[in-house]
Amino acid sequence: MARILVIDDNDTMREGMAVTLKKAGHEVFAFRSGVEGVAHFTAKGADLVVTDLKMDQMDGIEVVKRLKAHDANVVALVVSAHGSIATAVDAMQKGATDFIEKPFPPDVLRAKVDAALELSRTRARVVKLEATTEALSRDLGGKTGVSMVGESQPVQKLLAQVRRAAATDATVLVHGESGTGKELVARMLHDLSPRAAGPFIVTHCAALAETLLESELFGHERGSFTGAVKKKLGRFELADGGTIFLDELGEISANVQTKLLRVLQEREIQRVGGEETVKVDVRVVCATHRDLKAEVAAGRFREDLYYRLHVVPLELPALRERPEDIGLLARHFIAKHAPRINPGLKAISAGAVAGLCRYAWPGNVRELENAIEQSLVFAEGKELEETDLPAFLQSAEARASHTQGALPVPHGDRPLPDILEDLERQLIERAYEKARHVKTETARLLGIKTSALYYKLEKYGFIQKGDRPPEE
Repeated sequence: MARILVIDDNDTMREGMAVTLKKAGHEVFAFRSGVEGVAHFTAKGADLVVTDLKMDQMDGIEVVKRLKAHDANVVALVVSAHGSIATAVDAMQKGATDFIEKPFPPDVLRAKVDAALELSRTRARVVKLEATTEALSRDLGGKTGVSMVGESQPVQKLLAQVRRAAATDATVLVHGESGTGKELVARMLHDLSPRAAGPFIVTHCAALAETLLESELFGHERGSFTGAVKKKLGRFELADGGTIFLDELGEISANVQTKLLRVLQEREIQRVGGEETVKVDVRVVCATHRDLKAEVAAGRFREDLYYRLHVVPLELPALRERPEDIGLLARHFIAKHAPRINPGLKAISAGAVAGLCRYAWPGNVRELENAIEQSLVFAEGKELEETDLPAFLQSAEARASHTQGALPVPHGDRPLPDILEDLERQLIERAYEKARHVKTETARLLGIKTSALYYKLEKYGFIQKGDRPPEE
């Protein structure tokens, strides 16, 4: 339920709108003049204002101006007759959120109000998020830092834990599903810590074989193995005076586990092939999606190392555990990626947000960001609609609408494979143009491998066979 002001000097129109909105469950305050409505808003506020455009004493444009002067974030709808659409647009330029053209049925009013209230809630969330970011910035001494986007209780609890942990030098173990933002949290721990001026070194342990990982972490001496033509400093030495982030630590071998335990106990390392020890002053942050306690029980992870790492545990919530953040994250990713992919798109519809909220997001925030990027490639309006989302995120009604309005329609006896091939070519062409003919970016937007993209580009004549890189 929302508190809504209705301002209209036409008794029939005013009472009709009030009845419609009351039936929708809202608390409605109706006034016959702009002066009365503005006075009520100034004294008691409201979640939304619906005002007629043409009124005596004070017209709708003046109402909006005065509302904005009192509350810059006010959400107002202007009701306009057909002959004054240009004036209604002028009202939007003065601060109105949207306008409704007379005459209109009750369902149009309800839909416009629902959309405007969603915008109002979004603005409130953004204000709260900006306050959180400002607080983080103060903690960082005015530096521009990174922060986790979200206003849900799990995120706010996590941010409070990060602030407390950052003030210490204790080893932190970050646990969470893939895509929940473990590296982001590690970066925040560093930026908020006394070590913020020092280096922040990231190592993805699962991406390297055991011998390579050992050399990456601890360095090596010249001639210590084939290809070691000169001495190399390891990540721990490079992180001296700062923070090292070890991602997917649950994947390291027993040998590397033993050497890491020594670093945590003695604060010193020994390069591969070397004999001298090197002291290091490093804060260690680790992350894993595995249950390390279960790994210990199974004999795959050292118990003594587990307790050395498990000094300050931080649990990252899965996206499905904080659905109230999905809309806010979607808008964040639109603001992040739309200037590069689709500059004309500025917002997301309530229907699209609902589509995003229906999905469980096994890939978490990373999967959501990828879905938004893909949607931006094919969206054509100024607002991301549900029909712009990947098909698996759309409702049955949206998929049916999209099929009727966007997919190729069979002509005569044209076979289905030809129709599907045309659709594939169109999708690839649009992504290729959006990516400005950058192949790797096009492949990423389409969610396919670069090698597969080159095959498709050749097939449809976008490139010649000689344009394919030798390694492809």
